[in-house]
Amino acid sequence: QVQLVESGGGLVQPGGSLKLSCAASGNIFTIYTMGWYRQAPGEQRELVATLPIDGNSNFVDSVKGRFTISMDNAKNTVYLQIDSLKPEDTAVYYCNADLQIRTPPYSRDTYWGQGTEVTVSS
Repeated sequence: QVQLVESGGGLVQPGGSLKLSCAASGNIFTIYTMGWYRQAPGEQRELVATLPIDGNSNFVDSVKGRFTISMDNAKNTVYLQIDSLKPEDTAVYYCNADLQIRTPPYSRDTYWGQGTEVTVSS
């Protein structure tokens, strides 16, 4: 079984910063990509940022220059540093991992965390 647990959300004023964390644990052999998505009230879930284990990060245009994604491979943990927060960044942020499990059937699948809420308001 695989678990992704996010943390770090909260209420922050416009212009502020937050650092989100997502730790993957359990029956993991290899993580290929980890990333962050978000879903604002009444909106569809959208990609925020992804980081392949051996590649370059990708960001949605609306967060470029303000968000940074990084990974601690030893801890199977991905981080999202969010700076210069705007009210439109308000959403539930979900962690996502593309990984392979270490026991039969050694399948590769996408897993999701339960989300952490970020509210940007004065």
